[in-house]
Amino acid sequence: MDDVIESLCKLNLPTCLRICAGTDGSVTHLLELMTGQAVRVKTRQQQIIEAGDEIAGLLDISAGDAVNERIVLLCAGDVVYVHARSLAPIKQMPSGMEEALMRADIPIGRILREYAIESRREIDEIEILESRVFGKLCPALSRKYRIIHDNRVLIWINEMFPIDDRWNL
Repeated sequence: MDDVIESLCKLNLPTCLRICAGTDGSVTHLLELMTGQAVRVKTRQQQIIEAGDEIAGLLDISAGDAVNERIVLLCAGDVVYVHARSLAPIKQMPSGMEEALMRADIPIGRILREYAIESRREIDEIEILESRVFGKLCPALSRKYRIIHDNRVLIWINEMFPIDDRWNL
C-alpha cells in the first residue's frame, strides 16, 4: 500500500481523485461524502461468462468456471465519476450475494456492507492512460484491485476515473 500512496502523491491529480484512487475502502461511500449526493449505478453490461485463462488467473479459479462480469458507471447527480468493470467468480460468493450482485443497480461496497462480508482490498496496479470509456478520448486514471474474502478473490475490479475538473469538489 505504501507504493500506491507514493505513486499517487507523485502524480499531479486533484486531491479528491487521489483519495478515491488510493482508498482501500468504498469509492461509492467517498463519492457520496465528497459530492453530498447519493451515488447511482448505471449498468452498461452484466452477464455470466466462462473464465478463460486470463480471467482464471486474475481470480485464482479454474478456466471454465462461471464468472459474473459487470460494467457500470458511478454517477452523482448528472456527473459520471467512475467507469468500473468487475469480475466475480460465482462459486466463491457467500450465500445470497450472487442475487444482490446480479441486480446490477447496487454498488459493490453496499453489497459487502449489507451482507456483513469482512474483506480487504489489494490494489494491484495504478496507471494513467488515454481512454474512450467516458465518451471521448481523455486521460484517465486506471486502478486494478482485488477484494479478498476468506483468503480468496471475491471480486476483481478495474476502475477508471477521468482526469479533469469534475474532481474539483
